Amino acid sequence: MSRDYPFEIQSLTGAMGARINGVNLSEDLDADTFAAVTDALHEYLVLVFSDQDLTPAEQSRFSQRFGPAEPHPYGSRAGVNNEHPEVIVLETKPGRRGARNDFWHSDISASKEPPALSLLHARIVPEGRGDTMFCNMYRALETLSPAMQDMLRGLDAMHSPDAIRQRNLAEPDTDSPQIPANLASFRHPVVRTHPETGRDALYVNTFFTTNFVDMTKEESRPLLDFLMDHATQPENVYRHRWQEGDFVMWDNRATMHYAVRDYDENMPRRMHRTTAGGDRPFLKGRATAA
Repeated sequence: MSRDYPFEIQSLTGAMGARINGVNLSEDLDADTFAAVTDALHEYLVLVFSDQDLTPAEQSRFSQRFGPAEPHPYGSRAGVNNEHPEVIVLETKPGRRGARNDFWHSDISASKEPPALSLLHARIVPEGRGDTMFCNMYRALETLSPAMQDMLRGLDAMHSPDAIRQRNLAEPDTDSPQIPANLASFRHPVVRTHPETGRDALYVNTFFTTNFVDMTKEESRPLLDFLMDHATQPENVYRHRWQEGDFVMWDNRATMHYAVRDYDENMPRRMHRTTAGGDRPFLKGRATAA
């Protein structure tokens, strides 16, 4: 049930998402307001703050209230400057196109401790282009049959960063440099428990998840495809249409997202992204894999 918030809050869809009005993120939020923003994030999973104008330092400061804000772990994205390498630039402009993100994923799930949150500030947007879609992975799990849920709770899956390397190799002229081969993959539970809400969410994705543990990629693919189709049904998706000044944050532990790529280098787009560090995924009642 929704709590009373000290700001105006507007639900955006039945599945997820809320717009918050009356909060200026460039200010150092007081403890009560920050706690209310955190509660709203837990309730709605994706929060939209319109008409924001944050410097890289201000965005980093806000992000770090949720967890460590760090540069991209594989060096796959450049920072805005040497002073704030943790504020990553996603940019398309003439002569330089942003790397593809038009696939469903949870940010950097192929790391030992994936980021808890992602925070994206729109600095330049092509009008009506470059939307981002989000899906609710709590609901994706809860709307499966009890038998399927029970089966998934017994599975782990492998998540590989090589997906980023292959993406960048396929399009060498984007804003993302090449990353080394043979980076470590990590094993995560297919159902993870949110460390703050205690709720369980489905935790596999199209991009980083390669296979279920003790199953081949070929054996894993039909189940992965089924789960992705189920999670991304229209009634489980919020599609955000960006406006300059939008600041959107989402919980990677209970969502996936997809960046629509319906623009080209002649339609400038610039976003500043930060992440807040998280913990190693776990499922309550199960031992964490080594």
